[in-house]
Amino acid sequence: MASPRTYRALVGAQVRSYTSYRASFLIDMATTAVVPLLDLAVLLAVFRVTPAVGGFNAAEVLVMFGISCFAFALADIAVGEIEKLRLYVRAGDLDAVLVRPLPVLGQLLAGGFAFRRVGRLLVATIVLAVALHRAHVQLNPARAVLLVVAPVAGAVLFSAIFIGFATVAFWWIDSGEFANGFTYGGRDFTSYPVNVYGQVFRHVFAYGLGFAFVSYYPTLALLGRPDPLGLPDFVAWSSPAVAVVAALLSAAVWRFGIRHYRSTGS
Repeated sequence: MASPRTYRALVGAQVRSYTSYRASFLIDMATTAVVPLLDLAVLLAVFRVTPAVGGFNAAEVLVMFGISCFAFALADIAVGEIEKLRLYVRAGDLDAVLVRPLPVLGQLLAGGFAFRRVGRLLVATIVLAVALHRAHVQLNPARAVLLVVAPVAGAVLFSAIFIGFATVAFWWIDSGEFANGFTYGGRDFTSYPVNVYGQVFRHVFAYGLGFAFVSYYPTLALLGRPDPLGLPDFVAWSSPAVAVVAALLSAAVWRFGIRHYRSTGS
């Protein structure tokens, strides 16, 4: 196993490579910030025609949006480049990664650390701060801890989805759009209250893949509201536990995939 210093060096090299060309880095950062701003514009457009969505007003939905956006942005910076795994497999470049004396996943994540996407994270932070103020969220010690933990737990869950569905490339090289349907689709899914979706969507995406625990349930806990779907109150605080389960399942899928990988030359 490599020491943390090794991975810090790899990540540091990535950050230096981005920031060595400052103008290019600033343009990239500004460009990535546009995406959440467009998503925000769509959300605000919805509330131009209705005062509430799923029983939640604009400020309350913005809290969900902010948590979801922050969690996805953090996961995208840390592991988003894993979606290029299919390119490594297709070109045979994964073979070179396999022969190095470091874990394969660690190399791919450290070498693909996308610091240039930090603009998305900055937008998410601002939106969440404004949304908490507009929704009049009263922070007690428990809620303050949840406010810190929930976006990180959401990032872990998104990271698990990124890695789990990228692993499909070991068997299906052209799986990019399939994987994007769950990663980027999950980002859009978690921006709105779960109770606005149909029963099948809730069973598959909200609970089956855990997306309800990214922003919907943490927002209920922050607002002190009961679940319109009828689940008990403690569920609103369970996002860290769900994130741990998702990470363990994703790790198991990754290990299975890498053990059964066959080189393009075999």
